[in-house]
Parts: sequence; C-alpha cells; structure tokens
Amino acid sequence: MIETTTIPILNDNYTFLIKDKKNGIYGLVDPADATPLILILEKKKISLDFILITHHHHDHVGGNFELKKKFPKCKIIGNFYDKERIPEIDITLKPGEFFLIGDSQFEVLDLPGHTIGHIGFYFKKDDSLFCGDTLFSIGCGRLFEGTPDQMTKSLLKIKSLPESTKIFCGHEYTESNANFAKSLDMECTLLKKKNIRYKI
Repeated sequence: MIETTTIPILNDNYTFLIKDKKNGIYGLVDPADATPLILILEKKKISLDFILITHHHHDHVGGNFELKKKFPKCKIIGNFYDKERIPEIDITLKPGEFFLIGDSQFEVLDLPGHTIGHIGFYFKKDDSLFCGDTLFSIGCGRLFEGTPDQMTKSLLKIKSLPESTKIFCGHEYTESNANFAKSLDMECTLLKKKNIRYKI
C-alpha cells in the first residue's frame, strides 16, 4: 500500500510523493523542479529511491538531473518506447508490465494522446492512477503528438477502471477547463454542478 502526498509546484503542476508503507521506500511522480522538492525531502529526512515519469515534457522531467545528483541511488522509471527523451532514465518498462515500489505494485498503462509515449502508473490495490497529462478535472491533455483516436482510447481505458479509482493528474486546470467548457455549453447540468462545486 502507498501513501500519497500532493505537492503543488511551478505555476500549476502537481508532483506526487509516494511512500510504500511497509518498507518506507519513497518515490516521486513527475518531478517538475528539483529545488523545492529537495527542500521538502531534506526537511522530512527522506532519501529518494525512485522517480516515475509519465512523459517527456520538461515540466514533468525538469528535476531529474538534480534529484539524481542529490540522491545517486535513486532510479528513474519511464516508458521503454520513449527512453531517448527521458533524462537520466534507469529502468525502462513497457505498457502492460508490472513493477514493485517496495511492497506496492503498479501496472504501466499505455496512455498516448498528449504525447506518443505517454504512460500512467496504476496501483490497483490502492485504487490510484497517476495519469500525468492525459486526464484533468473537466478536461484532457492537449494533443501535442497523438491523435484524437489515441486520446479517446486512453480516456476510455481510464474510464474502464473501477469508479473508486483516485486520479492524480499533472496539473490544476479545473477553473480554466470549466470556463472553456461553459463557453461551449452553457446549459450542461453536470457542468453547472461542477461550477458550483469549484465556485467558478
């Protein structure tokens, strides 16, 4: 089982600190900027063991080099098919493969669309998915490299997970996404509920 801490970083990014509760092994998902993350880890007296990368964009891998420098035993995990674009990568996994962070197992989900090599990390026992820039609150990631068909299939793959699944996305875009959606459909009942919930 994992314990997850959400770390707001840069203007609107999220990095996630995960801890395997049984063995006290720590990982970061998509470290955008090393400096504030190192300060947090030092304050908590945490030694970093793994870094999980959903895709190669700089605001998701920007901390790789400095974190590896600070924690040389730390292993960076990413998509085998995108390994040339992930700085300092150590462990390459293919979609469908499983990996253990201590006693906590995740499956690599193939989630192309935002980028061709985009993946997610699904911890089934924890009902947790780290999906990077595939899905946000009231929106999905921009198609920089993939096709609408690829993104649709990726979103349907996420939708097929249990309803109890906790979604950890890479950015806080709720307000801007809601305002954009509202401009397209002012009468959407579900959207109005979201607007009330997020006070938009």
